[in-house]
Amino acid sequence: MKRPTIADVARRAGVSKGAVSYALNGQPGVSEATRQRILAIAAEIGFSPSSAARALSGASANAVGLALCRPARILGIEPFFMELISGVEAELSARSYALTLQVVADPDAEIAVYRRWWAERRVDGVFVCDLRTDDRRVPALEELQLPAVVIGGPGHTGGLAHVWSDDATALVETVEYLVALGHRRIARVGGLPSLLHTEVRSDAFTEVCARLGLDESVTVWSDYTGEEGARATRRLLSSPHRPTAVIYDNDVMAVAGLSVAQEMGLTVPGDLSIVAWDDSPLCQLVHPPLTALGRDIPAYGAHAARQLLQVIAGEPVSGVQGETAHLTPRGSTAPPRTR
Repeated sequence: MKRPTIADVARRAGVSKGAVSYALNGQPGVSEATRQRILAIAAEIGFSPSSAARALSGASANAVGLALCRPARILGIEPFFMELISGVEAELSARSYALTLQVVADPDAEIAVYRRWWAERRVDGVFVCDLRTDDRRVPALEELQLPAVVIGGPGHTGGLAHVWSDDATALVETVEYLVALGHRRIARVGGLPSLLHTEVRSDAFTEVCARLGLDESVTVWSDYTGEEGARATRRLLSSPHRPTAVIYDNDVMAVAGLSVAQEMGLTVPGDLSIVAWDDSPLCQLVHPPLTALGRDIPAYGAHAARQLLQVIAGEPVSGVQGETAHLTPRGSTAPPRTR
């Protein structure tokens, strides 16, 4: 079946191709009644201008972009990004906007994607995830003047709008909860150390452990995958001064840690208490169900989408603090067994 053309729209509407171009690109030159008739005919026959034509005309793409510098296999199993995207999509679809998603290998490739998208007018704005300290993407986006919202912060966002959550407060609450249960040897399996939110959590963990006199507290690094989370857990539990509680930076690593503890003959929560970051169905399907830090991630994504649409519309937007993760105790945490 032949792809519809601008000539097909013009013929059906009984107008010139120039009039169709004016109507589709929101330019003056046709009456509002004619514009609406042309738009209806274009929708009926499935015609849309090419990206090249949009770039020449300056018309809106009615799409926003999300480039993720994460292995695709991680995105398929980590609930956080799926929930975030669901919230973004819910808000965008209500405004007839589409989401363009691309997985990239490194920050340089991500910046190249932004340049291409903006040059070709494929998107009207972008989301930026996994903020780093001194993030090169921020000045690159500012130079491009590409509307953007950073999902992260505060700080290191330049002049870009951003939405963020107070990870430090949530981390302190978790450590204080475990100490109240009687734990003194607490470990943390962190995510990628280059990410700003990992650094924020690490600093908060170090400070609260020092304040509470937890001299044997330790953080080990991982990459959010179950495999690396399991390896980190084995190292911790094989130590002569093994922890009695472990906090994991995501749910996938926490589930893997639970499996390792059981594999090594330890009971949860008798021998080891486990806390997961970002509550999800995974945390509630395992036995025992995992104590977890949770927040409404789809709402977080919807909030970011509303911000980006405001930026695209030229409205003033700055940093907005979202919901702080709250702790939900379940069967994976209890007072430590005396040894």
